[in-house]
Amino acid sequence: MPQVPFEFVALDHVVLRVQDMDSALHFYSEILGCSEERRVPAIGLVQLRAGSSLIDLLPSDSPDLRSQNMDHFCLRITPFDPARIKKYLHAYAEGEIELRYGAQGMGRSLYISDPDGNIVELKEELSA
Repeated sequence: MPQVPFEFVALDHVVLRVQDMDSALHFYSEILGCSEERRVPAIGLVQLRAGSSLIDLLPSDSPDLRSQNMDHFCLRITPFDPARIKKYLHAYAEGEIELRYGAQGMGRSLYISDPDGNIVELKEELSA
């Protein structure tokens, strides 16, 4: 088996197709706290900063669409206070906080749903 010539460092970006840009911007900016980084008006793209990663929002009618597939994406968060998170995100929660495996191993996480039905997993940052 050949040696892979690279290593994964972190989630770089995820591109989400959204039907209502205003609702998506409200959710990712106002509810989750992402900050707008840049726009590409020619294709309607809005890029939001989420820690060291980007969440790109692209209108669902954009001609640049390559795929309609995405199950979910995961963002590591800190601090992970289950009671505060559940209270704050109760309207968006998809189930309970559970132990799940991720890039740092097993840790607590919660699935939430954005206005377009995209599933976002919020996972605790584990200390080394």
